[in-house]
Amino acid sequence: MAQIVQLAAEPRTPRRKAGAKATRNAGRIPAVIYGRGREPAPLSVGAFEFGRLLEKITPASTIVELTVSGTTVKTLIRELQRHPLKPGITHVDFYEIHADEKIRLEVPVHLIGIPDGVRNQGGTLDQVLRTIEIEVLPADIPERVELDTTALVIGKSLHVSDLVIPNAEFLTDATLTICTVVPPRVEEVAAVVAVAEGVVAEGAEAAVATEVAEPELIRKRKLEEEEAEE
Repeated sequence: MAQIVQLAAEPRTPRRKAGAKATRNAGRIPAVIYGRGREPAPLSVGAFEFGRLLEKITPASTIVELTVSGTTVKTLIRELQRHPLKPGITHVDFYEIHADEKIRLEVPVHLIGIPDGVRNQGGTLDQVLRTIEIEVLPADIPERVELDTTALVIGKSLHVSDLVIPNAEFLTDATLTICTVVPPRVEEVAAVVAVAEGVVAEGAEAAVATEVAEPELIRKRKLEEEEAEE
């Protein structure tokens, strides 16, 4: 079930760029609401309130109950515009939804469990696809879709076809890879081998040095004994 949150908005008189700037200077974000059977209407929402809201939701799959002039409608956030250089939102598009109207939206894919290939084989879990697109009635919108990766071993993958969302039609290609377990990097293995070989080489050098040193000591002792006899 999709997460549902509430937000207050105010009607906004459509103006040119200067009007939008004045709205932002007043601590509000210019917005618009549109949907089936209604003309687009300009709005504004509080910048602080909307910023706090975004910290708690997944915008694309969260139903926002938008209250404007005492009337509340269910909406989805269709677009967020951000300033290319400054932090914060510069514009928001809300789409009004209806109980009998299927809508297209993206939902996040959440991986659960520790793959066998990570736990027992030293591999790494790589998530390739983080969202998928579906078509669904508002009542059936999932907050997210979960995918169990526990049985995944090195070299194996899970795909969109492995996902299950009741009453939803998948629009993303079913053959696309969601995640895979990749083997340890070659560089890491090579480094371990190099260290091991270095230890062996050091041991061999030490053994050779000992073998060379022992005959020298024997010859030295023999010379000393011969000089003493003379």
